[in-house]
Amino acid sequence: MANTKTILVTGAGSGIGRAIAQRLSKNNYLLLLLGRNQDHLEETRSSLESPEKHQCISCDIRLPRDIAKALEKSKTDSLYALVANAGIGGENNYISGDRWHEIIDTNLTGTYNTIQESIPYLKKDEAPFKKIVILASILARLGVPGYSAYCASKAGLLGLNRSLAVELAQDKILVNALCPGWVDTEMAHEGLRAFSETLKITKEKAFDQAMADVPLGKMSTPDEIAQLIVFLISDAQTSITGQTLDINNGAMMP
Repeated sequence: MANTKTILVTGAGSGIGRAIAQRLSKNNYLLLLLGRNQDHLEETRSSLESPEKHQCISCDIRLPRDIAKALEKSKTDSLYALVANAGIGGENNYISGDRWHEIIDTNLTGTYNTIQESIPYLKKDEAPFKKIVILASILARLGVPGYSAYCASKAGLLGLNRSLAVELAQDKILVNALCPGWVDTEMAHEGLRAFSETLKITKEKAFDQAMADVPLGKMSTPDEIAQLIVFLISDAQTSITGQTLDINNGAMMP
């Protein structure tokens, strides 16, 4: 039986977002993929089951009107779920080339914008429970020198998650967050390269140092994150809301 439930996935052009889209397409959902780069979104769509069923629209989640236009352009009547995955990483330095606003505006404000623009569509859906999943990070729980903007943006998402879970409960919209640790994506490898350059060591040694604090000594795969999301948005899941789930190979045990 065809699935007519539509799910909005942001940051779908690569990495975890692409893996989420691929896994959801295997579960026969209809997908609306958003991201800044149309070419990357098209690459994701071409990798999906029945790519012709899915839409991809480029937009900047820092701009509420961009999100609204994307939703209007999609001609989607309602949304069953939203996976708010879009985000950027990297350091910020107050003295030179500070990226504070760029990172906060994308990771925290952009997620807030996406959720707020999506809520009317979620409320219209006829499913008994609708779902929002927010992608945060292990760095929401840790302090890292030079990453104050990234850590603050991801910690802010956990507060947003809890507040929205209470606010939207009356509309039967369940809201949860994930805090992945190291995940085998290009963003993670960029971080390792920067780490190795700062310490003047090889990338292999940088990886070994990073994994020294990870009990299982490995990165998660993007598909592991995606499979957890599949459960969180499934019909079977009607009781988990306002929670943060950690998936980090034991690196952080709150």
